[in-house]
Amino acid sequence: MPSFVSARAAIAGRRVLLLSLMVVAACQAAPRTVPAPGIVMAPGAGVVGANSAAAISAAQKSAAAFAPADVEFMQGMIPHHAQAVIMARWAVTHGARADVRRLCERIAIAQGDEIRLMRRWLGERKQEVPDSMSTRHTMKMEGMTHDELMPGMLTDEQMRALDAARGSAFDRLFLVGMIGHHEGAIGMVRTLFSHGEAGHDDVVFRFANDVVADQTDELQKMRLMLSTVPE
Repeated sequence: MPSFVSARAAIAGRRVLLLSLMVVAACQAAPRTVPAPGIVMAPGAGVVGANSAAAISAAQKSAAAFAPADVEFMQGMIPHHAQAVIMARWAVTHGARADVRRLCERIAIAQGDEIRLMRRWLGERKQEVPDSMSTRHTMKMEGMTHDELMPGMLTDEQMRALDAARGSAFDRLFLVGMIGHHEGAIGMVRTLFSHGEAGHDDVVFRFANDVVADQTDELQKMRLMLSTVPE
C-alpha cells in the first residue's frame, strides 16, 4: 500500500511540474506590446503617430489664420446683408404679393443668421465688428474714415422710393433692387477669391460659397417673378 500511495504522489508531482513549465513557456512566448518609437498615446483617441500629431497641429494653426481680405469681406458683407434684411421686412407692410413675401421671408431669416455668423467670426479674431443693422461700410485709409455702400446696394434715394411704394409697384422695385443687390454680393465673393492669400479660412470659404450658391438660385427665381409683375 505505501508504495502505491508513493507512486500516486509522484505522478501528481510530475503533473504539477509539467503544468508549471507550460505556464512559464506560454508567458515567454507571448509577444510584448511595446510602443514603437515616435508613437504617443492621445487620451481618449487611441494611438496617434508623431507625424499625425504634427499634421493635426498644423491644421489647427491654419484654421486659426486669416487674411486681411477675409476681414474686409466679412466687414463689408454685414452692411450689405443688413440692407437686404431691411428691404425684405418691408414686404409684409408694403402689400407685396404672396410669392414675393415668401422670398422676402427667406432672405430676412437667412441673411439675419449670416450676419450673426460674420459678427461672431470677427469678434473671435479681435477685429472691428460692424453693427448688425448698419448699412454703410466704414473704411479707414491713411488716417481718414469714410462710409461707403458696397457693390449692388441701393442708394438712400432708392431706399426711400422702395419704402414709399405699395403693391405691384413695391414688387417691381424690390425685385429690380434685390437682383442688383445679389449680383453685387456675388461680385464681392469673386473679389475675395481673387486674392491668393484670402478665402482659405474654413468659415469664410464655406460662407462665401454659400452666398454664391444661394443667391444665384434666388436670382433665377427673381428674374422669373419680375417678368410677371404688371408694368
